[in-house]
Amino acid sequence: MPDQSNNGAQLLSLTRAARLVGVTRGALQKKIKKGELETFEGMVKPEDLLRAYPDTQLDNSGELERFTHIKDDAFAHRVREVLLPGPEVLAERLSGLSKELAKTRMQVGRYKTITDWLYDKFSEHERSGGQDIRNIMGPLKLWLRHELEKQSPNDYLQSYVVKESFLRLMTAHVRLVPGQREFFVEGSDTILDAALRAGISLRYGCSNGNCGLCKARVVSGKTLPMRHSDYAFSEAEKNQGYVLLCSHTAVNDLEIEAAEIGGAQDIPAQQIATRVKKIELLGDNMALLHLQTPRTKRLQFLAGQAVTLETANGAEADYPVASCPCDDRNLQFHVQRLPGNRLADYVFKKLKPGDIVSLVGPKGEFKLGEESPRSLIFLAHGTGFAPIKSLIEHAMARDVAESLHLYWLSDDGGHYLNNLCRSWTDALDNFQYTSLTAGAAKSDLALKQLTKDHPDLSGFDIYAAGPEAFLTSVNKYLRDNKFPDNQLITSRVD
Repeated sequence: MPDQSNNGAQLLSLTRAARLVGVTRGALQKKIKKGELETFEGMVKPEDLLRAYPDTQLDNSGELERFTHIKDDAFAHRVREVLLPGPEVLAERLSGLSKELAKTRMQVGRYKTITDWLYDKFSEHERSGGQDIRNIMGPLKLWLRHELEKQSPNDYLQSYVVKESFLRLMTAHVRLVPGQREFFVEGSDTILDAALRAGISLRYGCSNGNCGLCKARVVSGKTLPMRHSDYAFSEAEKNQGYVLLCSHTAVNDLEIEAAEIGGAQDIPAQQIATRVKKIELLGDNMALLHLQTPRTKRLQFLAGQAVTLETANGAEADYPVASCPCDDRNLQFHVQRLPGNRLADYVFKKLKPGDIVSLVGPKGEFKLGEESPRSLIFLAHGTGFAPIKSLIEHAMARDVAESLHLYWLSDDGGHYLNNLCRSWTDALDNFQYTSLTAGAAKSDLALKQLTKDHPDLSGFDIYAAGPEAFLTSVNKYLRDNKFPDNQLITSRVD
């Protein structure tokens, strides 16, 4: 599983290593590229990790908490309290750690027996041999005694062992095959919920243990059912180790064979009656609409996609989902009051918490290219920030990019979630935010800031969303600067 051996040394996956020292995967990847951290088939040694982060206190999870805090606040779906795993899961994990401890003690006992035997042999040769032998055996005995009695000076490494054991007790590491994506199952989360929160798009349907779309084969490790399931597995599936990810949690580290969503074509059309959870006014003409789906019919979508909303007055309009797929029940939409827009008018004048808003979708191909090794630049104009926000939060959840830079262009006063963007900058070392003032059709001057900050754009993927006039300006500006067409992804948002 995640910890393997290389010449007897314990190795860590990048996901677990990042969590141990309280940094992002992107930060680790940056050190690897610079040659400051050595890897073995994508794994790292604890000693190398500590050399790369010599000032890191492994018993101080402040950086990790800071990163988790901003994700929790931004995604608005996770309680800030640490949830303990259930008693059965804790018991299983404690049992596993106890077995490892017993095995380690046996190995230590065996090594002690061997070293005692060596010491006795050295003494035997010292007594029976001549002066030359005594000159050799005496220093050997002193060296052996010194090595056995001296204490390890590496307190950091000892701290790593303690923290790594604690993490294994509180969380389970999951690796998907064949995609090799990784995530952690925390508390009493199901495997499906943990994967979604980590930004991994697995196939699922009812999420209630009935449809069977989230079934997966457990290659190694142990799971535990969390709720009753009505889905009936065939005898062959039972024998092969299939479980429902929406109904099981991870007892220990897992490797599972599960179906991932490859693109928008893999997501079925859905029609859901949602309820208004909250309407948050962000200005005279901008509202943040919070909708909540039923527990048994959550919206499966990709970050950047849109849906059609319909209100009780019969008005309907397309809106990008402005929240992360990691919370598929609590959906956000940026609704701007515009002349002639009946749905927006209804939201501002009549819609209230508890009302029904129908949703149909998702639609659109504006999505994050997670396999790209390049850093990310996001360009938004006005309410084009809605799908960009979804992409950014998904990128944070996946921790796929070395760096992220958001440029938000808008008319005066149009940066309606400015504080949120600044909070991302404060919380994440690899995130930058630049707010710019410009009309959609006159954004050329503002875009010059892009090449001023990043003279060489070839190492970036750029995602742009906004009105057609803005996208036209972006396309022309980047084309004039020889930017590769295949590294620009755009979405029209009026």
